[in-house]
Amino acid sequence: MMDVLAQLFGAATLAVILLKVTPILLAAIGGSFTQTGNVLNIGLEGMMLIGAFAAVTVGSLTNPYVGILAAFAAGAVLAVIFAVASLNFKADVIVVGIGINLLAAGLVVLLLTVLYGNAGATPPSVKAHLPKIDLGVVGDIPVLGTLLNDQTILVWIALLAVPAYAFVLYRTPYGVHLRAVGEDEPAALAAGINVFRVKFLSILISGAFAGIAGAQLAMATVGTFTSGMTASRGFIAVAALTFGLARPYRTLIACLIFGVAEALADQLGLLGVNSSLSLTLPYIITIVALVFASIRIRAALKARTKRALQAADAAAPAPAAA
Repeated sequence: MMDVLAQLFGAATLAVILLKVTPILLAAIGGSFTQTGNVLNIGLEGMMLIGAFAAVTVGSLTNPYVGILAAFAAGAVLAVIFAVASLNFKADVIVVGIGINLLAAGLVVLLLTVLYGNAGATPPSVKAHLPKIDLGVVGDIPVLGTLLNDQTILVWIALLAVPAYAFVLYRTPYGVHLRAVGEDEPAALAAGINVFRVKFLSILISGAFAGIAGAQLAMATVGTFTSGMTASRGFIAVAALTFGLARPYRTLIACLIFGVAEALADQLGLLGVNSSLSLTLPYIITIVALVFASIRIRAALKARTKRALQAADAAAPAPAAA
């Protein structure tokens, strides 16, 4: 029993958790920008997928770091399409997000067929494999060294993205404007905030983050791309940011929960647990998290409505004396 627990929760498993968390966290941080501005970007899945394809395709021709830039750009391009459709043409963001996901899924199959003659996957490439960062003596520290050593640069970017997002959200004019737009768009317009620009930039950021999330997914371990490799991680990122209310550290905690679930699913499979059962674990947790998030959001809305009614009652003039 102790051996099983050691295998499930050992230091090596912690490193796997960090590896699993990174693409979800990158996409969730990007999606949190749009969510804070009251735009739900469910197109993260498609943006991750096109980012993964661009990273491997360009990385195999050049080097993995250029591949990351290609993923960044590819995700941003889909984000521009999302922004134009939803902001300029006033299309429903859910419909646009679904369209982005379908567009990305079809586009990668087309490009795989045209460029590689194979609709399923790209050939493995050493050039498209992200190198691991050796921390030297830090890597010899028990647990911490195992956790942080030999991780890719995108793992470190993901970890730094959380405090960076917090800084932007709470310490910059753009963050103030973004929160104002999300909380009360008419009031933000009345205050002179350029709502279109604020939302457009948030969508662009979300696409770029989702693109490099796909790069991590494709280049961290395999150096190849398969047409279904995102495996709904974009939707899991949406669930994580919803559960975390698009707040930096709450979203990080939510992503860690999903990362733990995915890593445990892998470990349970190695221990001989039925693979179909273990692979459903992350998605079961996603459903549970969304239920809890829905309850929390409804409670918060009720509390906000109650406070607004109380404030209105307090501001109302007292009835005239008879």
